Amino acid sequence: MALDVGGRHADAERAYEWLRGMQRNDGAWHAYYVGRDVKDVALDTNVTCYVANGVLHHYLSTGDDRFLRDFWPVVESAIDFALRHQREAGEIAWRGDDPADGALLTGSSSIHASIRCAVVLAEHLGHERPDWELSLGSLAHAVQHREHAFLDKSRWAMDWYYPILGGVLRGAAARERIAQRWPTFVVEGRGVRCVSDQPWVTAAETCELVLTLDAIGERERACEMFSWAQFLRAPGGGYWTGANFDGDAFHRDGELYPVEQPTWNSAAIVLAAHALGGTGLTAGFFRGEGLPAGLDREALLAELEVVSRRTRGLE
Repeated sequence: MALDVGGRHADAERAYEWLRGMQRNDGAWHAYYVGRDVKDVALDTNVTCYVANGVLHHYLSTGDDRFLRDFWPVVESAIDFALRHQREAGEIAWRGDDPADGALLTGSSSIHASIRCAVVLAEHLGHERPDWELSLGSLAHAVQHREHAFLDKSRWAMDWYYPILGGVLRGAAARERIAQRWPTFVVEGRGVRCVSDQPWVTAAETCELVLTLDAIGERERACEMFSWAQFLRAPGGGYWTGANFDGDAFHRDGELYPVEQPTWNSAAIVLAAHALGGTGLTAGFFRGEGLPAGLDREALLAELEVVSRRTRGLE
């Protein structure tokens, strides 16, 4: 996605081609690869679904209908894989290879955004997937009203902001959630702690919160927070993963952790910068502009009743 923002569309498409070549027959990917070698065998439903976000983003960047048609089967099988692991109350197990391991609030929130993207792709190509819209509404309800159903990962910043970044919470509910744990995770002048009980701020979490704030209209705070992350910029243009601090002391030298500049880290910077200052169809991507909201609780129950009656031959 960052490559597309930078105009490197052919390179972005090469990445998607790699994904297509590595997709399993069941629609999933393993969580982690080095080259073509699997290093983490988990079948993470959230990781699998995110291809929908990427494919829509690439299409919005390029207008390439051929790409969209070619990658529709990839997206469809990925979303269907995840939804096979959706529980009756709406949440989605985070591991397709071990569904009993529970559901994650961050993962399900991210999947919510992915399904919204997938529905847009389906509609554009003339495919009807009402089951996806039903699942989307049920998932949104679980994230918004059944947080107790998810594994407790509240010490992680992502569990704090992802219900907003994933498009479930907006308005007063979103602003209230941000305010509740702002003092816990935000280090003024530096960024966002990855976990609440460790003195470690990270560029990726900081930029995801930038995107979250921008999505709910908190643009001034988003711009300020983005400026904080610049102390992690390396001379070559990449960004260090994060840095440790002790109390009010925060001197970068010797405190970088880990001492590496991963590409995905810098990609988060690019996407945040594009949201704040970019133009074109993808600048509002993380605000959810043009994405469907899914069915609300009442509409969901009504639709389920219709489906049930049809199944029983009553209509």
